[in-house]
Amino acid sequence: MNKNNFTQYNFKSFINNAIEELRFSEPTEIQKKIIPLVLKGENAIGQSQTGTGKTHSYLFPLLESINPNIQQVQAVITAPTRELANQIYQEILKIVKHDEENKISAKCYIGGTDKQRDIDKLKQQPHVVVGTPGRINDLINEQALFVHTASLLVVDEADLMLDMGFLHDVDQIAGKMPKNLQMLVFSATIPEKLKPFLKKYMENPVFEQVQPQQRSAENIEHILVPLKSRVKIDLLTNILNSYNPYLAIVFTNTKQMADQVTDQLLERGLKVGRLHGDISPRERKKVMKQIRNLDFQYIVATDLAARGIDIEGVSHIINYELPRDLDFYIHRTGRTARAGNKGLAVTIYEPSDEDALIRLDKMGIEFSYLDLQHGNWVETTERNRRKNRTKTATDEEVKARQLVRKPQKVKPGYKKKMEVQREQIKRRERKMKNRKK
Repeated sequence: MNKNNFTQYNFKSFINNAIEELRFSEPTEIQKKIIPLVLKGENAIGQSQTGTGKTHSYLFPLLESINPNIQQVQAVITAPTRELANQIYQEILKIVKHDEENKISAKCYIGGTDKQRDIDKLKQQPHVVVGTPGRINDLINEQALFVHTASLLVVDEADLMLDMGFLHDVDQIAGKMPKNLQMLVFSATIPEKLKPFLKKYMENPVFEQVQPQQRSAENIEHILVPLKSRVKIDLLTNILNSYNPYLAIVFTNTKQMADQVTDQLLERGLKVGRLHGDISPRERKKVMKQIRNLDFQYIVATDLAARGIDIEGVSHIINYELPRDLDFYIHRTGRTARAGNKGLAVTIYEPSDEDALIRLDKMGIEFSYLDLQHGNWVETTERNRRKNRTKTATDEEVKARQLVRKPQKVKPGYKKKMEVQREQIKRRERKMKNRKK
């Protein structure tokens, strides 16, 4: 038996046929770790980044365990966004279509759709339920969906679930399921606030963490462009026009900024779509359809689009703002350079971003330094000079600068104040050393 492929798991023939059609030759690292645990019925926490194959690490063994002869809910999968829930559902359909004899039924329940229609169609319970926690919980409370028969609960993108305030709904769903419930939780990070939930429902879970071999895909080129004294939206417009990309995602940190950037780019005649949490479900569905139809050359998005939404053909990522949580830099840039293609990630930076850029350097991101001058890309050493200056500053100078903020116009006495602060810091540190002795 070949231990390097999926035959070692003895899946049913329809799953093996699906694996063949999906052209999966060998399990990924997360699949090697998670599939055996699910098959054994163990609770597991899988910590891995986007693109590691985690969805199929639970879908294959989950569908293996379904008994098609018992028409009741046997597994529930929750996802934080409608797009991710629908993606998981589509992957299930790709697998179960190969099972022509025993029809495994799966249904997707998400907000923004007709709830009454969902209720009317639940006269027969599906084997597998996928959806957003709010809608699943609504259907349970309406006594239309019965999850007390399910033996498996999957919580996908749990940290994002926490950030978006959906963990309470997941808690409500889990509370209505059997006590001997098998739970699988997947998350890119495990925040402290997530731990009480995990402890409540998971007894001695197996924790599996998969670090990508590289924090960022090797075929992504990372470029830093200084803002200098330019107007940011003008610089962004020039960058987009200069690259003329197949499809670019421009990332902002807030919905308000996403709207502002979108409106300004539309005024400049660019084909732009917006994607963030405040647009209506109908509008979001329309935008996703337009993206698939290539109606846009540019999408302005918040980090919601960096997690769980698979947009094909993204050639360029532009960070209009660096994310506050730098792990999202990896998620953002991971939207490009997929399926062996090359990608470009461009970040507009300001002096205030220096700390974040140093941390990204430490995370293994290798930046090129370029500037767009009169429509031409030129190499720049500006940030390297800043880094070298920062390294030569003494600890006392750094602390003194923090205590005495430099005014916009340097007034007489500023240097003297700095010197006084430096001497005070030195005296305090000498006293501390003497006390320790």
